[in-house]
Amino acid sequence: MTTDTLPRSKVTATHRAQLAYVYVRQSSLNQVRHHGESTDLQYQLVERAVSLGWPRDRVHLVDDDLGKSAVSAEYRQGFQFLMAEIGLGRVGLVISLDASRLARNNSDWYRLIELSSMFGVLIADAEQLYDPRTYHDRLLLGLSGMMSEAELHHLKIRLQAGARHKAERGELRQALPVGLVRQPGRSATTWGVSSSSCRRGPCALQRRMRRSGARRV
Repeated sequence: MTTDTLPRSKVTATHRAQLAYVYVRQSSLNQVRHHGESTDLQYQLVERAVSLGWPRDRVHLVDDDLGKSAVSAEYRQGFQFLMAEIGLGRVGLVISLDASRLARNNSDWYRLIELSSMFGVLIADAEQLYDPRTYHDRLLLGLSGMMSEAELHHLKIRLQAGARHKAERGELRQALPVGLVRQPGRSATTWGVSSSSCRRGPCALQRRMRRSGARRV
């Protein structure tokens, strides 16, 4: 059996009778704006579903979570919708570019695997097709989820280490409150107030406090 026919052998008429969902996600709005190539690759997974035997009109996109982190499913309406559709028995296939698109924590990832196993849903990425009801595929899916969560942990460590190193050199710059600007040529700890912002922001508030006799606390 060739590698081309092996994935298709997992797909049955029962699977094709249900819908295929392509899940698209980027972690932040900055990634959506500046990493369009990755987003395009995810949208092209529709063709992968078609190649696995799903009619194009039965392949649906779930892209509500563009610009949202996968650390938790709490604010990801797209992921919650996908889980609900699986639970209602309407899904035969879920495709994402890789495990990290769907979940960055083991809790959400294993919940997806367990629900997919119960309702006979196949899970696919850009290269492989998995049946979570089989031992070896479930093992591979579990490892993918663990690596995705570990990758996020190490990314956070590197980012925090870089921020601390900048702070030690006095070069770490944080976002300023509304109405404040940095003075050009000054150190990172010196703040200035823009004249236009002063008129409508903090300075106006201070003038009113002085007129009313309010005390600073």
